[in-house]
Amino acid sequence: MSDVTRILNAIEKGDSKATDELLPLVYEDLRVLAAQKLSREKPGQTLQATALVHEAYIRLVEAESRSWSSRNYFFMAAAEAMRRILIEHARQKQSLKYGGDRQRLALDDVIITCGNSTFSNNLLALDEAL
Repeated sequence: MSDVTRILNAIEKGDSKATDELLPLVYEDLRVLAAQKLSREKPGQTLQATALVHEAYIRLVEAESRSWSSRNYFFMAAAEAMRRILIEHARQKQSLKYGGDRQRLALDDVIITCGNSTFSNNLLALDEAL
């Protein structure tokens, strides 16, 4: 049994010190995995490999259900966590790009002012039609 598998088993059993032992053993492999994931992203990606590794690691060790029976399962879970982080990051950027930071207002709450009486009359006619 490798050191990583032994530590993963200890983490599953609730040993909180084991999480501190795990990161130095898997850090370089996680960085390589993160770099591979980021290389497939569009240019202009603002997320760094280090940040991706740290976010994925935090999600993994803080997860409620951990069933890592081996090193391979751990890295599969890490890859999935990184994929989800990249998706969330892309959705957040897309949301901001298309006005996600703006607050929606109901049309009833908006006061429309215009010096053109024709516009006002059309607006009143539209309101009556609804």
